[in-house]
Amino acid sequence: MSTLRSHTWSCLACLSVLAAACVGPPQSPPRVSEGDAIRGRTVLQRYDCGVCHVIPGIRGARGYVGPPLGAYARNVYVAGKYPNTPDVLVRWIMNAPALAPRTAMPALGVSEAEARDMAAYLYTLR
Repeated sequence: MSTLRSHTWSCLACLSVLAAACVGPPQSPPRVSEGDAIRGRTVLQRYDCGVCHVIPGIRGARGYVGPPLGAYARNVYVAGKYPNTPDVLVRWIMNAPALAPRTAMPALGVSEAEARDMAAYLYTLR
């Protein structure tokens, strides 16, 4: 019985090491080329993104139609299926239905420059 217990503890120790390796140290948020987080905050307010999302730092952003964006930089995926990279996020912000036709997020006519700024702000949310 002690051999089984020893083996179990060895397996648990290995799993702990593997889990720690998968999580790793906190990474810095992705850099959005030509994106400005300060402008992004203003653009998010102008497009009323807070009607559908809870977004820290955005006045009145208390919506519950879309997911809360409070720790957006930690998300692994955009829309649950695309890798959370600056280019994908910018495309999503510009025209979400083009990536996911059944999404509730509308195409709001956001320009690429505005989407880059919005993405830069979202990546500050940890």
